[in-house]
Amino acid sequence: MPINPDAVGSKSDPVASSWDSKDGLIYAVGIGAGPDELAFSTENTMETPQRIFPTQAVVLAPMGPGLEAIGDFNPAMLVHGEQAIRLHGEIPVEGSGTTVAEVTAIYDKVKGAVIEITADTSDADTGEALFTNVTTIFIRGEGGWGGERGPSGPKNVAPDRDPDHSVSYTTGEDQAFTYRLSGDRNPLHTDPSFAAFGGFDRPILHGLCSYGFTGRALLHTLCGSDPTRFTGMEGRFSKPVFPGETLTVKMWNDDDGAVFKTFDEAGDAVIDGGRCTFTS
Repeated sequence: MPINPDAVGSKSDPVASSWDSKDGLIYAVGIGAGPDELAFSTENTMETPQRIFPTQAVVLAPMGPGLEAIGDFNPAMLVHGEQAIRLHGEIPVEGSGTTVAEVTAIYDKVKGAVIEITADTSDADTGEALFTNVTTIFIRGEGGWGGERGPSGPKNVAPDRDPDHSVSYTTGEDQAFTYRLSGDRNPLHTDPSFAAFGGFDRPILHGLCSYGFTGRALLHTLCGSDPTRFTGMEGRFSKPVFPGETLTVKMWNDDDGAVFKTFDEAGDAVIDGGRCTFTS
């Protein structure tokens, strides 16, 4: 059993990263932004300074740090389970960061292992906290060592009533080809032959692309399109999305923010257990 459960608490060395205006534009069109969102999709619109989508935090922090501590495994058996982001302020259009990742949990699910990695990114020049990513992955076939099972059951359950808001966006047939320019070049999302190895009849959309589409809807609906008001988002990936599908994000307001779910055209949840936090 190559997974090392004693890796909990281990931290990576600091890893540097940087981004500029072009990275923000590529990410924006990668998650579907266009002529109605010029503050995010252009850098030279008159009297409209460029801004960055909060969900770009998922591609600005290196995701490799932390994985090396947990042991050897077959990467083909890894699936993205959950993703959370916490924003400590608006992400600058251009910047450089330093990321330190910590293995914060390892759970034995018998049929596989759940790994939680928390990555804190701070400004490389000032040391000021920028954003935090909490990534949960499931590695099939790596469980069964008798470790703690971890939390179970649903969280962020939507109330039994109509949503307060509902927003639909249609992904493009070529959406994955644009989104991959932000860094995730996994051929599962572009190569039909590779997708077939994974059991799909055609390439699937990046889960974090669907996450970005969802974040767009949350930002515009709950935060008046103002990234300074957007403080956090979390959700669980529950079903693959195919390029060209329409995604519908349903939101229920509560005292702590809003619960949300993202649905595909068949009415199945593709992101569930969702919560967005924001300031009034």
